[in-house]
Amino acid sequence: MRAIGVNTWVWTSPLTDANLPDLLRHIAALGFDAVELPLENDGDISAGPTRDVLAETGLTPYVVGAMAPGRDLVSTSPETVTSTQDYLRACVDLAEGVGAAAVCGPFYAQTGRVWRLDDDTRAAAYDEWRTNLAPVVAYAGERGVRIGIEPLNRYETSLVNTVDQALEGLGPLLGPGLGLALDSYHLNVEERSSADAVRRAGEHLVHVQVCGSDRGAPGGDQTDWPALLAALDEVGYDGPLNIESFTPDNAAIAVAASIWRPLAASPDDLARDGLAFLRAVQPAAPTGGTR
Repeated sequence: MRAIGVNTWVWTSPLTDANLPDLLRHIAALGFDAVELPLENDGDISAGPTRDVLAETGLTPYVVGAMAPGRDLVSTSPETVTSTQDYLRACVDLAEGVGAAAVCGPFYAQTGRVWRLDDDTRAAAYDEWRTNLAPVVAYAGERGVRIGIEPLNRYETSLVNTVDQALEGLGPLLGPGLGLALDSYHLNVEERSSADAVRRAGEHLVHVQVCGSDRGAPGGDQTDWPALLAALDEVGYDGPLNIESFTPDNAAIAVAASIWRPLAASPDDLARDGLAFLRAVQPAAPTGGTR
C-alpha cells in the first residue's frame, strides 16, 4: 500500500514560491499522495509558505536536487566542491524546513558530464567523492534528513551508472544517513534486471522514482512492473512511488534530460495515466497521503 507521488518537473521548471502553491493544489486534486520538490537554485523555494501549502493539501514532500553546470564533487576545483556542498546543504535545509525525510539526486558530478575512467582512476574518483560528500551527509544527519544517491544512465554520467557502482563508491558512508535513490528509467538502461538491482540495494534503498521505459507515464511500456514491485516488497521498501518525467517546454531541462518530443498529450495526461496505472498495479494508498 505505497503512496504515489509526482515530481513538479512534469509541469514546470524551475519550481518557485510563485508557481508552487497552485501547482501543489493541482497535484493534490489529481489524487496524488506525495510530491517531489526540485530545488534548482538556493532561494527558489521558501520553507514556510511551502509548509503551509503542504499542510493544506496533505501532500507528503520529498526534496530532489539538480546537478546543473558548475556542480561537481569530483575532479574539479576546490571552489566548485565548496559551492556544490553549499547547494546540497541548502537542499537539506529545505527538506528540514518542509518536513521531508529525504533529499535525493545524482550528487557526484554535473549531469551530462562524462569521461573515461580506468579502474585506478575510478577508485581515486570514488575516494574523492566520499571525502567531499561526507560533510553533507553529516550535516543532513544532524537535521534528521537522509541523503539518497541516484545512479544515472551512461549518457548522463560515466561515474555512477549502476547500483553496484553506487554501493562500491559510497562504501563506508552508507548507513542511516545515506542510501540509494533508484529511478526505473535508469535501471532499465543500465541494469540486466531492475528487480535484481533493487534487491542488491536492499536496506540502503531510500527513495524510488518511476516512469515508463520511454520516460513517459508508467504502464503500457516495456518495464516488468510486477517483478519490480515484488522486489520492492522483498527488500521492505514502504516509501512512495514517485513519477518523474519532464516538461519539454523548458529548454534547459529538456536538453539535460534529452526530452526531444512530448511524452504525452499533456503533462496532466501523463500524470493521470501514470497515477491510474500505479493505483491499479498495487493496493491503493489512501488519497491525500499521511505525514
